[in-house]
Amino acid sequence: MMMANVQSEQYQKLTQELRRGILVLAALSQLKEEKYGYALISSLAEKGLDIEQGTLYPLLRRLEDQGLLVSEWNVEGSRPRRYYVLSESGRNTLQDLAGDWRQLTGVMELLLAANANGGE
Repeated sequence: MMMANVQSEQYQKLTQELRRGILVLAALSQLKEEKYGYALISSLAEKGLDIEQGTLYPLLRRLEDQGLLVSEWNVEGSRPRRYYVLSESGRNTLQDLAGDWRQLTGVMELLLAANANGGE
């Protein structure tokens, strides 16, 4: 039983590492139109990618600091919300990262298929 727990923890860490690598691309892909944080969390969750607020908000701030997003406060309505959207640089970066992602997933599909077939 102890070995199963160690393997489970190890698997969770590996899964977390994989997910961490895709969060930037996932967030950028959903910010072609303005969204506030909770709407982005909901949008990602609807598509099968859960992300916690404690992960998302620092990521959004970092992407804005890097010039990939712009944000503005909207104080209309019941409470102020900060809306994020891709900058010009963010749109270009999204396009480039999406191309890299497609290339990498193609390579991984080949590698995994070869592995599944027991061949090279």
